[in-house]
Amino acid sequence: MLFNLLLTRPDVFILVAVSLVASISFHEFAHAYVADKLGDPTAKHLGRVTINPLAHLDPLGTLLLLFAGFGWGRPVPYDPRMLRNPKRDSALISLAGPLSNLILAGILAIVLKTIPMAGILTTFLFFVVFYNLILGFFNLIPLHPLDGFKIVNGLLPERLSYQWMQIAPYGIWLLLLLVMTNTTGRIISGLVSTALRIFGLPGLF
Repeated sequence: MLFNLLLTRPDVFILVAVSLVASISFHEFAHAYVADKLGDPTAKHLGRVTINPLAHLDPLGTLLLLFAGFGWGRPVPYDPRMLRNPKRDSALISLAGPLSNLILAGILAIVLKTIPMAGILTTFLFFVVFYNLILGFFNLIPLHPLDGFKIVNGLLPERLSYQWMQIAPYGIWLLLLLVMTNTTGRIISGLVSTALRIFGLPGLF
C-alpha cells in the first residue's frame, strides 16, 4: 500500500502523491472543459475548468487514495438540460476524463523516450504516465458511477438505453465486489502493462 511507501520511501511517496493528484485533476478538468464546450457552463461557474487540484480533490477520496490505494475526486456537475443532445453529450463528457488520461500518458511516454532528463524528473514523469493509465482504464469500466457506464449508455439506442440505466443502482455494489476480489486489479494491471510495453517503458506489475 502507499502508506507503507510513506514509511519506507517518503521521497518516492511524494512523487507518487503528486502524480496521483495531477492525474485526477487533469481527468476532472477534461470533464468540465468538454461540458462547457457542449453548452453547459455549470462546471465553469463553479470554477472547475482548471487544472488547479484544489478545485477537484475530495478530501476523503484523496486520503483514501494516498493511504489505501483506492479513492476518488470531486465529480464534475453538469445539467443535461443545457446540452444540445443530452444522451450523446453526456457520453462525450464522460469519455473526456479517461480519454484525457490516456492521451496525456501517451504524450509523456513519448517525451520520456525521446528527451534525456535527470533521474528524479524521469521517475516523476513515469509515475504520471503510470497513474494516468490506471485512472483512464479504470474509469472506462462500464459500471455506475464510473465514466464507462455513461459512455455505453450514449452508444445504445433509446430502448436499450432505458434498460441499461435501470441497472445503475447496482453498479457501485458490483464495482466493490470486483475491487474486493481484485478482479479490477488484474484487468487494469494487464492493460497498463500492455500499454507500457507499447510505449517502450518498463512495467511495474
